[in-house]
Amino acid sequence: MNRPDSEAQQRERIRTTIHADADAACAVVAGELAALIRERQAAGRTVVLGLATGSTPVRLYRELIRLHREEKLSFRHVVTFNLDEYHGLPRTHPESYWRFMHEQLFDHLDIPPENIHLPDGTVPRAEVFGACRAYEEKFRAAGGIDVQILGIGRTGHIGFNEPGSGRDSRTRLVTLDALTRRDAARDFLGETNVPRHAITMGVGTILEARRILLLAWGEGKARVLADAVEKTPTDALPASFLQGHPGAAFHVDPAAASALTRQCHPWLVGTVAWTPGIARRAVVWLSQTVRKPVLKLLEEDYSEHGMADLLTEQGPAYGLNIRIFNELQRTITGWPGGKPDADDTHRPERAMPARKRVVVVSPEPSDDVLGMGGTLRRLVDQGHEVTVAYITSGNLGVPDEEAAMAADLVVELAGAGEETKFAQTVRRQLEAKTAFEGDTPEIRRLKGVLRRGEARASLQACGVTAPHLRFLDLPFYEQGRYRQFRAGERDVGTVATLLREVQPHQIFATGHSADPSSVAAVSFAVLRQALARTNGEAWRGDCRVWLYRGPDRDWAPAEIAMAVPFSPHELTQKIQAIYHHKSQRSQSPVVAAGLHEAWQQAEQHNRAIAVRYDQLGLAEYEAIEAFERFPDL
Repeated sequence: MNRPDSEAQQRERIRTTIHADADAACAVVAGELAALIRERQAAGRTVVLGLATGSTPVRLYRELIRLHREEKLSFRHVVTFNLDEYHGLPRTHPESYWRFMHEQLFDHLDIPPENIHLPDGTVPRAEVFGACRAYEEKFRAAGGIDVQILGIGRTGHIGFNEPGSGRDSRTRLVTLDALTRRDAARDFLGETNVPRHAITMGVGTILEARRILLLAWGEGKARVLADAVEKTPTDALPASFLQGHPGAAFHVDPAAASALTRQCHPWLVGTVAWTPGIARRAVVWLSQTVRKPVLKLLEEDYSEHGMADLLTEQGPAYGLNIRIFNELQRTITGWPGGKPDADDTHRPERAMPARKRVVVVSPEPSDDVLGMGGTLRRLVDQGHEVTVAYITSGNLGVPDEEAAMAADLVVELAGAGEETKFAQTVRRQLEAKTAFEGDTPEIRRLKGVLRRGEARASLQACGVTAPHLRFLDLPFYEQGRYRQFRAGERDVGTVATLLREVQPHQIFATGHSADPSSVAAVSFAVLRQALARTNGEAWRGDCRVWLYRGPDRDWAPAEIAMAVPFSPHELTQKIQAIYHHKSQRSQSPVVAAGLHEAWQQAEQHNRAIAVRYDQLGLAEYEAIEAFERFPDL
């Protein structure tokens, strides 16, 4: 077990470094790899690297490529062994890890082809066991793995070692967990196309590496990462076995680190400066821990849970309880755009101007109604000028079956016009397309049209009319694919032009804490750059940015700056708006409590926020949508 570096890290059993962002973390890790490579090269020795795939290490690979191109880092003396590969995929398949590694790294370096090793996913099932033993023998013969790069899956898997993988497991064929397959569904254009099996190094194999560096980005990894770092090792969480490795280290961004005790409950691991935000977080945590409303917390509740110093500074308990209760209560508003002619001293939004210009930024069609459909309708009903801007077309998320049905419908209804010829072309391309083949431009165009139609119908249910819809179809998405998006000047310029045209008083956006390779995170990064570009313009001084989340991202009550409650009827209206996104049914990558449909997840999510407010002793509502105030840029 690693020794903690500080009092605040006393619960952490693996050395974990929190970096400013994923790029900063990758610069540090790449620097460590580069130093080892140069040291070994000077001594005439090779370096053996264990490499991972997926979206997590992509930024690391980009930094290694930069070091090779700009700082002349040579990989001629580097030998690589990859963690895993899907079983049954040929190397030419767009989602094979062999192809991924060549596209993302090897094709850009001077590494000799004979130094590159990946498990062979085409080995017949009967020969897999022998091939796995031979694979391990290869890297032992190379001297063993010097540094192993890892990511962590939301099930806690490392490589494809799903829950149930033992500490001593070796390289082998595994059956993929349902959540793992669902997470990969979009890459494979549908969950049915995701392979059910993979070849992976075992946990025991991984632990034989002399150095292990695990990377994690985004709040979606926060809970599982904290469990792996702080809880007792168990085969239910394979990443937790890394605790026993003296050379293991985690490099994470703030979002992925957010569930570590030192980040979310710092008062449990040392002295803290009791800022208003930390005090509020602590009191809410105490209320939830002892299962009492905030106003019923007693002096002994604080003392018994390590918070006596908070009472010393800001007590007594009764006064502190009232203060925090009032802070929480003031987040609740039925007027997300501000209440006209009202005292807004303690309201989340200002009263003036009474009629605001609002831009709702949605990374893909459906993100808007999933995250804030009730609030969106409330803003429209209260007279604000609401513009919904779809950053991308979302065409990569449409199953081929939906596109085929749309093409058939056009052929049947459109007669002999150009629309019919186009639809017939798409239908032929879909019939000729293999299950794993990428979409043609025509297919993507039709899928984009399909999602536009769903978005129009959905927003009509929210009261937003067609003139207030903007389909930006940014190039980073139209020219890219999942896990490999890179935004550019045209993307930022398009969003900046929209903002200058509307000059909004409010912007609602999502993706701030998402995995940096996701559509949501790239879209938010583009928005931030567009806002930076408009700094100093007159309208910016009166513009606020509010953050919303999808139903797969939880809200802690202490994080919420604005809570918009709605009635059972309004919740039903939101669900109906979501339901118009028919092509996205069962496409969500999250399965919560057995719920597969996006509308079910959204309903449960909004009810859960209302329940938490009720448990804190606040008013009882049917459902709540929550928002966080983003710092002024």
